[in-house]
Amino acid sequence: MMSRKRFLLAILLLLYTGTFLAQKLTINAPSQAEVGRQIRVSYILNNSDFDRIQLEGDFEGFELLYGPALSTSSSVSIINGHTTQSSSTTFTYTLTPKKAGTFTLPAASLNSGGKKVKSSTAKVEVLPSSGGASQSSGGNYGGYGGSSASSSAKQQNSNSLHDPSSGEHIGPKDLYFAVTTSKKRVFEQEAILLTYKLYSLVTVDQLAGEIPQLDGFHTQEIELPQQRSFTMERVGNKNYGTVVWRQYVLFPQKSGKLVIPAVDYEADVVTVDQSTDPFDAFFSGGSMSRRVKKIVRAPSVEIVVDPLPEKPANFSGAVGKGFSISGKLIPGKVEANDATTLSVTLKGVGNLKLINAPTVQWPADFEQYDPKTNQDVNLSTSGNSGTITYEYVAVPRHEGTYNISPVEFCYFDTESQQYRTIKTNPFTLEVAKGSGKSSASRQADLQEIGSDIRYIKSGSADVRKPGDDMFASLTHILCYVIPALLCLVVVLLLRKRSDAMGNVTLQRGRKAGKAAAKRLKVAAKLLNAGKADAFYDEVLHALWGYVSDKLNLPVQDLNKDNISDRLKEHGVDDASTQQFLSVLTSCEFARFAPGDPATNMEKLFDSATNAIDHLDEVIKK
Repeated sequence: MMSRKRFLLAILLLLYTGTFLAQKLTINAPSQAEVGRQIRVSYILNNSDFDRIQLEGDFEGFELLYGPALSTSSSVSIINGHTTQSSSTTFTYTLTPKKAGTFTLPAASLNSGGKKVKSSTAKVEVLPSSGGASQSSGGNYGGYGGSSASSSAKQQNSNSLHDPSSGEHIGPKDLYFAVTTSKKRVFEQEAILLTYKLYSLVTVDQLAGEIPQLDGFHTQEIELPQQRSFTMERVGNKNYGTVVWRQYVLFPQKSGKLVIPAVDYEADVVTVDQSTDPFDAFFSGGSMSRRVKKIVRAPSVEIVVDPLPEKPANFSGAVGKGFSISGKLIPGKVEANDATTLSVTLKGVGNLKLINAPTVQWPADFEQYDPKTNQDVNLSTSGNSGTITYEYVAVPRHEGTYNISPVEFCYFDTESQQYRTIKTNPFTLEVAKGSGKSSASRQADLQEIGSDIRYIKSGSADVRKPGDDMFASLTHILCYVIPALLCLVVVLLLRKRSDAMGNVTLQRGRKAGKAAAKRLKVAAKLLNAGKADAFYDEVLHALWGYVSDKLNLPVQDLNKDNISDRLKEHGVDDASTQQFLSVLTSCEFARFAPGDPATNMEKLFDSATNAIDHLDEVIKK
C-alpha cells in the first residue's frame, strides 16, 4: 500500500517539477513601426498561474495608450491515448511611437509556479511618419496576400488629391519594381545576382507574371520562401512595404552589352470603394473594399560583359573565386590488372556546373575510363558554391612503381582578374605482380624455357621423292605474295586506326551522340522521379555537351552565335539550326513555365532527343 502511495507521490512530484521548469515569458513586438502609428507589444506566459506583471523599465520613445490587456487561452490534445493540456496568458500593451529612431522595449517579469520568470527585451526601428492620421498596427503597409485593405490606405488624409487606396489614382510611385544587379560590368561566366524588389503603398493580394527572357545568360533562380513578409523601408518621405519578389543568378555566355528586358507583372490591389456607404456595408453584410488590376513594369537593365583574357591551353572554363583542389589515390597499392581510383575534389564559388573535369596524366600502359562526377553544389547569391568530386578509374597492366603527376586546374579568378593554376600533390602507385601473368612475366618465362634442354623429336620422318621440289612453283609464289598482301592490308588498317585514334576531335565528334544519349538516359530517370531541377540541368548538359563535342567547341566558347556559325560550316540548314537553338532556349526556361511540370518535362525531353538525333543524321563525320 505504501509503495503505491509513494509511486503516485513521485508522479505528482514529477508533474509539478515539469510544470515548474516549463515556465517561460516571451515578448512579441514588431521589428518596425512608424511615428504616430499604433503598435501592440505582447508578453506571453505559457501558463495561467501568475501574479501581477511588472515592467523592468519604461517604453522609451513611445506613448502608452492602453495596457496591459489580459487574455488567456488553453488547449487539450489527445495523441495515442495520452492527454496533454496547455494554457497561456498574454499581456498586451498598445503604444504609439513619438519619434524616429531605434528603441529597446523593456523586459517584463512576474511570479509563476513559485518562481520569478523574466522575458527578454526587443528592439523596434521607428521610421518617420508618411503623413495622415494616427493608425493601428493592424495595417498592412502595402502587404502582400492580405485579405482586406490596409489601415494606412483607409485612413489617409481624405483631403489629399492623391489617394492610392481608392484605386483610381495608383500612380507609378505607389506601386513599382526596383530591378538591381550585384554588378554592372562583369567577365564572361562571372556570376551576377539579379533582384526584383517590389515597393508598395497599397495592399497587394496577388502578383503574377512571366519570368524575363534572358538571352545570352545561363540562368538559375534562387528559391525564396513561399510566404514572404513585407518590411518597411523609407523612400523619400514615405514608408513603403517592400519584399524581394524574385532573385536569379546569371552567368553570361558571351561578351558585349547584354540587356535584361523589362517585364510586366499583373497585381491585384485591394482598395477602398469610396462610393460604398459604411452603414449599408455593415447592415447588408457587404464590403467597402474591392480589387483593382494593376500592371506593374519591372524596368530593363543593361550589363556590360567583358571577354576573358587570352585563355591558357589548360583553362578549365571555371570563373569564380576561392577554388581549391585535393586528390587521393584509393588504394595506393594494387596488383597488376586490378583497378585503382584517383579521387579529385574541387571546391570553390563560381560557375561550378559549367566547368570541364581536370585531366589526369596516367602512365602510358594504364587502361583509363571516363571520370564519374559527384556534385554537392548549392546556389547562393555569389553563384554556385560547394564541392565537385571526380573519380578517375584506371587499370595498371604491369607490376612496378609508378609516379603520377599532380592534377592541375586552371581557372579565372574574379577577385584578382587573372588566371590561376592550382594543383594536387603528386601520387605514387605500387603495383605488385598479379595472379594472372602480365606480358612482362610471360617474356621472362620464355627466356628461361629457351635456355633449357630441348626434347629430342621421335617418330618417323617425312620422305620426299626426287622431283617434288616446291621451289618456283605456283604454290611457292603464292606463299610469298599472299602474306605480303595481307601484311600490306594490315599496315594500312593499323595506320588508319592510329590516325583516327590520334585525332581526339574526330573521336569526340563520333562519340558525341552516345555521350548525349547517356545523359538523356539519366534525365529520363530524373523525369520519372519527378526531380525537376536535376532533370533540367541534365538535359541542358546533354545539349551543351553534344554541340561541344560534335562541333569541337570549348565550353567557355559555347554560345548560340558560335553554335549557329559552326552548324552552318557543317552544312546544317537554317531550319535545323533554329530547331536546336529553340530547344536550348526552352530548356533554360522550362522549369519556370506555367502549367503541369510533368507535361513540360516530357515535352522538353522529347524535343531534346529529336533535336540531337536530327543533327546526328545531318552532320556526317
